[in-house]
Amino acid sequence: MFIRQENYKDHKAVYQLVTEAFATAEHADGNEQDLVVALRKGNAFIPELSLVAEHNGTVIGHILFTHGKVGMDDILVLAPLSVKPCYQKQGVGTALMREGHKIAKRLGYQYSLVLGSESYYPRTGYIPAEQFGIIVPVGVPTENFMAIKLQEDAKTIGGTVTYAKEFGI
Repeated sequence: MFIRQENYKDHKAVYQLVTEAFATAEHADGNEQDLVVALRKGNAFIPELSLVAEHNGTVIGHILFTHGKVGMDDILVLAPLSVKPCYQKQGVGTALMREGHKIAKRLGYQYSLVLGSESYYPRTGYIPAEQFGIIVPVGVPTENFMAIKLQEDAKTIGGTVTYAKEFGI
């Protein structure tokens, strides 16, 4: 498996991948693939943090981190993370997260947030975001709203999250 920055030629494959990955997901709204398209066009898009995993020349995974804020502090929002169903539970998602975190650190980001599975994301260091003083959005289960400190010396943050407008939150 090879992880690299997504490019324009990957867009069609990523759209199909995200559609497939979320078709059977426990928590999905069916629009995740359209969210990726919208986020690419928005101001919160960070090209270096839109990554694909390839196996034998085929895109089998995708991760996207976009710009957000907690209070007045810049943070990343991980959404979505998608792996082709036949490659799930084989470490592809974890590898994409680790590579994304590595790049994010290099770019100077201190925190990443995710709304996702409380049994999956903690494996890579995500903990309930409220432990950092981040206010959980109304209606979101506390255990599913998580954050990770990307820099050991990250400053203390806290407050309300501002997402990219494309999330509609």
